[in-house]
Amino acid sequence: MTPLTRTPPAIGPDTPVVVAARRTPIGTAGHGLAAVDASGLLAPVLRAVLEDLPALDGRPPQPDEVIVGNCLGPGGNLARYAALAAGLGAHAPAVTVDRQCGSGQEAVHQGATLIRAGRATLVLAGGVESASTAPYRAFRPTPGGPGEPAQAAVPYERAPFAPPSLGDPEMGAAAEDVADRFGISRQRQDRYAARSHTLTLAAAAAGAFADELVPIAGLSADERPRALREEVLARLRPAFAAGGNKGSVTAGNSCGISDGAAVVAVVPESVRAAWGVPGLALLDWLTVGVDPRWPGVGPVPAVERLLGRCGLDVGDLGALEITEAFAAQVLACTDAWRLDPFAGSVVCGQGGAIALGHPWGASGALLVVRLFARLVRSGADGGYGVATCAVGGGQGMALLAARVAG
Repeated sequence: MTPLTRTPPAIGPDTPVVVAARRTPIGTAGHGLAAVDASGLLAPVLRAVLEDLPALDGRPPQPDEVIVGNCLGPGGNLARYAALAAGLGAHAPAVTVDRQCGSGQEAVHQGATLIRAGRATLVLAGGVESASTAPYRAFRPTPGGPGEPAQAAVPYERAPFAPPSLGDPEMGAAAEDVADRFGISRQRQDRYAARSHTLTLAAAAAGAFADELVPIAGLSADERPRALREEVLARLRPAFAAGGNKGSVTAGNSCGISDGAAVVAVVPESVRAAWGVPGLALLDWLTVGVDPRWPGVGPVPAVERLLGRCGLDVGDLGALEITEAFAAQVLACTDAWRLDPFAGSVVCGQGGAIALGHPWGASGALLVVRLFARLVRSGADGGYGVATCAVGGGQGMALLAARVAG
């Protein structure tokens, strides 16, 4: 890991660099990608990323490791099955990791660590989630103990074995708690949600997603984004507050339940330089733990600690990609950083999960795909970039990146 020098990390020959980044269109659960399982979503993206790479030492590139985040897959080593289905060959090892909705970013962190340590030359890292085909887990309480009926099912995020005393509320309830605790108004949440859809639609119209998308199952564009006005969002009822008539978090200012996959290729800077292609240098990364009752604000200490040990602050950032699980959570974080998300394009400047959707295991990797698009493909934002996400159970993740010219 980068030494705690409190100065921006220098880019050296062993610095991990993203040189290719791809994703599927994000499908709304039960719709365009509903018939495609997690392996079917992931395999074409793995293959597309590999095909984007130049030859390595005169040979077609072969990954030293495939690392994939997944939250609710079918079990087994999903990364291995998808790597084989992608035609990567039996010699390419693969592992599946789970840090809930930070799983895809965890895969990138682990891949970057392997490169930094000199243990790999090429890592494919990413994430995948098929909410449409994910098995539901039956919750079977201990006889005589607290719990739900045995036939109840837990669709995602909260572990059925986690007792309420540990905290870890359902994500919607947690967002309501954050909105209440940090004073995030319904009006601001709806304004941010409208912003997300507006920016996403504008980016799509400008072709900003064209080079990262891998069409699949007849779907070639993201399904969820739509033209939304704040006055329309204001009509929606609260979705998670007790009684249904209190609270401020609605289906409109929350992410969608989604299907999708995202993958990046990570190599040492020495390889990127030999190829002569631009890349996204991964300078430093970390994960922190926070009170599980407030998982949505996990990015706050993660980003502050990351920037602090690198001698930077939020004013140095040209792009900040945060998983927009809920507008309330994003706004609580940006308020803590004294960063106005409505001023300029630093925060999710081409939209985020409220508009695109939130395929849990893929979303952390999708942040890095978006950073690659903003800082490398377009080169328009400049400065440093940060990817950060909140994780169910009370964790926060942050990654610092910068563009390297070809």
